[in-house]
Amino acid sequence: MSLQNQNENYLGNPNIKKDGIVSNFTEEQVIEYAKCMKDPVYFIEKYAKIISLDKGLVSFKLYPYQKKMFKQFEKNRFNVVLACRQSGKSISACGYLLWFALFQSEKSIAVLANKGATAREMLARITIMLENIPFFLQPGVKALNKSNIDFSNNSRIIAAATTGSSIRGLSINLLYLDEFAFVERAAEFYTSTYPVISSGGDTKIIVTSTANGIGNTFHKIWEGSIQGVNEYNNFRVDWHDVPGRDQKWKEETINNTSQIQFDQEFGNTFFGTGNTLVNAQTLLDLRAKPPIKYMEGGDCLIYKEPVKGHEYLLVADVSKGRGQDYSSFSLVDINVRPFEQVVVYRNNTISPLLFPNIIYKYANVYNQAYCIVESNDQGSVVCNGLYYDLEYENVHVESAVKANAVGVDINRKSKRLGCSALKDLLENNKLKIVDEQTILEISTFEARGQTYQASVGNHDDLVMNLVLFGYFVSSTYFSNLTDINIKDMIFKQKLKEIEDDIVPFGFIDDGHEQVKRIEPTEEHPWAIEYDRNL
Repeated sequence: MSLQNQNENYLGNPNIKKDGIVSNFTEEQVIEYAKCMKDPVYFIEKYAKIISLDKGLVSFKLYPYQKKMFKQFEKNRFNVVLACRQSGKSISACGYLLWFALFQSEKSIAVLANKGATAREMLARITIMLENIPFFLQPGVKALNKSNIDFSNNSRIIAAATTGSSIRGLSINLLYLDEFAFVERAAEFYTSTYPVISSGGDTKIIVTSTANGIGNTFHKIWEGSIQGVNEYNNFRVDWHDVPGRDQKWKEETINNTSQIQFDQEFGNTFFGTGNTLVNAQTLLDLRAKPPIKYMEGGDCLIYKEPVKGHEYLLVADVSKGRGQDYSSFSLVDINVRPFEQVVVYRNNTISPLLFPNIIYKYANVYNQAYCIVESNDQGSVVCNGLYYDLEYENVHVESAVKANAVGVDINRKSKRLGCSALKDLLENNKLKIVDEQTILEISTFEARGQTYQASVGNHDDLVMNLVLFGYFVSSTYFSNLTDINIKDMIFKQKLKEIEDDIVPFGFIDDGHEQVKRIEPTEEHPWAIEYDRNL
C-alpha cells in the first residue's frame, strides 16, 4: 500500500485517513468497494492484516468455521458463540466489527470485556487492521484513542469493561461481549442492559466465550439457545474445527495437562475447571434463580423474605476491603429441607470496620439469625465489632474461656472438614444454592495441592461461606443448637435407598437395632425424620 499525502493523514499516521478528505473513486475502486461492503469475508481476507507471533504482520486468512460464523452474524440479531480456547474467536470478532463500522453509517459499536484493558486490546487490534487497508475503503477518522474510534461516517467503536454503567445512556447498534462467562456480576449487567439493547429494531448482540462452569449468565444464554427458549442463535467451535488440531494434538495436550482441564478449555464442557470439589453431575444440576430484591447498591441479593418462626444461619467470610477479595455472607434457612440459601452479600471495598453493621442489619431482619463469622486476620475485627460493639449476642463463640474466641478460626483441619461436609450436602441434595455467583464459584472451586481453592482468575469468597456452613452444621455446636445431626440426615437417605432396593424381596432382619421415627414437635419443628438407637 502506497503512503498518502501528509495532508490526508490522521495526526501524522500515514496509514489512517483523516476526517474531511474527499476521495475520487476509480471505476475499479467503486466495484471493489461494493464487493467489500456486501461481503465481510471478502473484505477481511483481502484487506485485513493481523499480528502473528511467528511471522509478524500477515494477511488474515479465515478458517472455514469463521466464514460460517460471519454469515450467521449477518443473518441473525442475537448470536451466542461457545468456542474452545485459542480458536481465534476474538480476532475474528475484531475483523467483523471493523467491517461493520466502515461500511455502515451512524452505527455505534460497543466492545465489552471482563476488564477494560482486555477491551482496549481488542480495539488496538482493530486499529492495526484499519492501518492496513487502502484509503479508498476508509471513511476517515475524527478521533482515535485507546478507548474509541470515531469515523467520518458517524459510526464509532468504543471499548470498555463490562459494568452496569459502561454503556448507560448510549444508543448501541452492535454489542459485542467477549469471554462473557468470566465477567463478574454478569447477571446484573445483563439485566440492566438487555432491555435497552433489544428495544432497537436492528440492534445486534454477539456474545462469545469459552466455557467457565455452570449457572452463570453465559451458560444460561447458551443452554437457552440450545433448548430454543430464547432469541439467540448458537454457534459452536470445537477443538477439531481448528486446522492443525488432530487426535495426536489432543493426546499430547491431555498428557501435558489433564483430561478434565482439556474438557474445560478445549472440549466446551461446562462442568467446571480442574478437579472440582463437587462432582460434575451435581454441578450440572445446580440452577440459579433471579433475586427478588437488590439491596445495598446491588451488593446484597434477596432471594426469599424472612419467614416468621424460621431459624436462619448467617455465615460470613471477611476480606481487607481493598478491591481484591470480597467480604461476603450467605443467609441459609435451616428450617426447610433441603437447607436453602436466601440472601447473599458480596463487596470487595467495604471496610472490616463497617462490615459488622451490614451483618447486624440482615441478621436482625432474618429472625436474629445465628452468625458464624470467619475470625482469621481481619475477621477478628468483624467478630468483635459485631459481638462487643454492636452487642449482638447471637454470634458463635468458639470457647467460653479462650480469649478472642468469637467466630471460627479457619485452619487446614477446619477447612478440610468444611469442604468434606459441603461436598456431602450438595451431592446429597441437602443444601439448595440459588445464587448465580455462588454457583459459578462452586464450579471453579478445585483441588490445588493439599487444599481446595478458586481456579486462576476466579474467586471463592462465597464458597468459603458455604465451607464454613458445612463445618458448622457437621459439628456438635449445630447439633446442640437445632437437634439436627447432618450425619443422621445422610444416613436416613442412604437407608431409604437401601430399603427401596430390597422392597421387592422383603425385609431382612440382620440383628441390628431398628430405626425409630421421631415426629417434629412444636418446640423443635425442624427435628429430623429418623434417629438411630445407637
